[in-house]
Amino acid sequence: MTIADHLNIKSWAEEDRPREKLLLKGKASLSEAELIGILIGSGTRSMSAVDLSKHILNQSGNDLNQLAKLSVKDLMKFKGIGEAKAISIVSALELGRRRKDTEPQKKPQITSSEDAYKIISPELLDNRHEEFWILLLNRRNMVIKKQLISSGGVTGTVADPKIIFKSALEELACGIILVHNHPSGNLKPSQQDIHLTKKMTEGGRVLEIPVLDHIIFTDNGYFSFADENML
Repeated sequence: MTIADHLNIKSWAEEDRPREKLLLKGKASLSEAELIGILIGSGTRSMSAVDLSKHILNQSGNDLNQLAKLSVKDLMKFKGIGEAKAISIVSALELGRRRKDTEPQKKPQITSSEDAYKIISPELLDNRHEEFWILLLNRRNMVIKKQLISSGGVTGTVADPKIIFKSALEELACGIILVHNHPSGNLKPSQQDIHLTKKMTEGGRVLEIPVLDHIIFTDNGYFSFADENML
C-alpha cells in the first residue's frame, strides 16, 4: 500500500472506514475524529477526512466544547474545510448542544400536599387572576405533566370535568391532583370548590383515575382537601 493509498479512506479495510465501521460495529465504536470525518466526507490530497478531523480536534485541544465555539469562518481557515463542510460541523455540534438542553429531567414525586404545593408554585406564585391546573401522575405518584385547564378573572375560573379527564386519559394518568389559586389569599374553599371536588372525585372513581387531592393555592399557604378528609 502506498502513502497515497493510506490517505485515501476508500483504500482502507472496510471495517476501518468510518461509515462502514458505524454500520458494522455501531456508533459507539467510532472516535470523535471518525465521527467528524463522516460529517466532512473527504479530506485533502495529503490528508484523509479522519486525519483532517484529528488535526482540527488537536487545534481545539481535543475538546468538543472548544470546537463548538468555532464559527463557520473559523473552521474554513483549516485547509480542506470549505463552507459546506464547516456548516455541517457547526450544525452537528449545535444539535448535540440542543439535545443536552432537552435531556429529560427526573420526574418529581408527590408524597404529600406540600409536595404538590411546591411543584405548582412556579406557575401560580404572584398570580393576580385565578387559574385552574391539574397535576397528572403515574402509578408511583410521579408528575407526568402540569397542565393549565382554565384562566379566569380575579374572583373565579371555570373547570370543565370533561376537559380534565380527557387530558388524564390522553396522558394515561393513574391519578390527578386538582389545583386552583385564590388571589385574595383566602384559604377557605367555596361551595363551588366543594361541589366541583365531589363531582371530580366521583368521576375519577368511575374512570379509575382517582382524584388524590384538590389544592387551593395562595402565595402564603394552601388548603388541601385530602388533608382535611374532604375527598
